[in-house]
Amino acid sequence: MSKLKIAVQKKGRLNEDSLELLKACGLAIENGKDQLKVTVRNFPVEILYLRNGDIPQYLEDGTVDIAIIGENNIVEKQKNIQIIDRLGFSKCKVSLAVPKETVYRGLSFFNGKKIATSYPVTLQKYLNENNIIAEIHNISGSVEIAPNIGLADGICDIVSSGSTLFKNGLKEIDVIMTSEAVLASSPNLSEAKQDILNKLLFRIKSVQKAKNNKYILMNVPNNKVKAVSDLLPVMKSPTVLPLAEQDWSSLHSVIQEDQFWKVIDELKQAGAEDILIIPIDKMVN
Repeated sequence: MSKLKIAVQKKGRLNEDSLELLKACGLAIENGKDQLKVTVRNFPVEILYLRNGDIPQYLEDGTVDIAIIGENNIVEKQKNIQIIDRLGFSKCKVSLAVPKETVYRGLSFFNGKKIATSYPVTLQKYLNENNIIAEIHNISGSVEIAPNIGLADGICDIVSSGSTLFKNGLKEIDVIMTSEAVLASSPNLSEAKQDILNKLLFRIKSVQKAKNNKYILMNVPNNKVKAVSDLLPVMKSPTVLPLAEQDWSSLHSVIQEDQFWKVIDELKQAGAEDILIIPIDKMVN
């Protein structure tokens, strides 16, 4: 039987977030110490733990079928692979930064300057687009130290919280691109593996939708049920159950989490009372 080979980062935050997603999709992942390949016992997939920078090449070669990887890595490696879903976690930026004391008045600052980076392709493309001529030093690891030891005037690197820049006396001055974890695919999947991928995507979508929505319950006078229902358009129709108190009902529906505080006052004005919000584990259409 065919098995879909999934690559995830060997270690780090992206590794943790990737495994959390796959486990939420029902995959029974039992990691042994220092294992680089794991067979999932309840779903036809194998998980390979690889260096982040190697994954795009493995995808293009077909050594792995799909991967959970940072979009910035795909852009940098310029491989023939396809992004099939955005996963919404491990968000970061690829940014330019300079020492805090540097007077920065625009991108032209970098003309004739030296920039240290682990993302030379991404940086060069950005500089070309903005007609900036700078010298790029391609280094791996500890990019933030480069200005402090005189190697470069600035850096181009991944920024998440910005704490690493702060600790190294740097300030972010320009964002080249934003990135997040994506599901990427090899260009030549067999029909059998595509079928497995479709089933996995269905599970991923169900988990993602659940995270973005909350189950909402409230008590509503019967003559105001429609007005309240119109404020909750996520599902086709709410569930309405009669309460013991005459002329009142309990209304059950789903609401997008980022919309709740926007409509809470409207719900109350429309007649809703005793509003409860409950997390959803999975949401299947």
